[in-house]
Amino acid sequence: MVILLKKLFTLLKLLNSETGETQIAVGLSLGLVLGFAPFLSLQTLLVILIILIFRVQAGAAFISGFFFGFVAWISDPLADILGRHILETAPLAPLFTQMYSMPLVPLTRFNDSIVMGSFLLSMLLTIPSFYLFRWAIRRYRITVVARLQKTRWWKLMKSTTLYKWYAKYDALYG
Repeated sequence: MVILLKKLFTLLKLLNSETGETQIAVGLSLGLVLGFAPFLSLQTLLVILIILIFRVQAGAAFISGFFFGFVAWISDPLADILGRHILETAPLAPLFTQMYSMPLVPLTRFNDSIVMGSFLLSMLLTIPSFYLFRWAIRRYRITVVARLQKTRWWKLMKSTTLYKWYAKYDALYG
């Protein structure tokens, strides 16, 4: 329970930071792929490589990967049905046989119906989730954060010495 709260507070801190909403949204979308992929697979390695190479908010990716892991676990029956349908399609059988004979492709574990279905679900959801996350981050920053900063409670909190110490600590150590 403590880990979940810590991850949630980290996500809220990230949403309130100066980081661009596009970087956060891409990170959250790549986290969706991380959450749906098996932990030790080629897909996970490729997504982590993309996160490290491109200008993506890595914290958002790993936090959302943590949460989307639970969503993937819940959607496993649907992923199994979808993956089984794709893997048992007769015209694709020679392609899958040839792919399985390649050196690195078996590391994707695509021959498992749940892995194949989860991969397809994550690919279908990645682009729409990016636009949804970017819209939600904008709305959150415009409505919630702007309203919170206008309240007397927030102004009083910012004027305290404790908050100034926190702001200094946060500026120095992140």
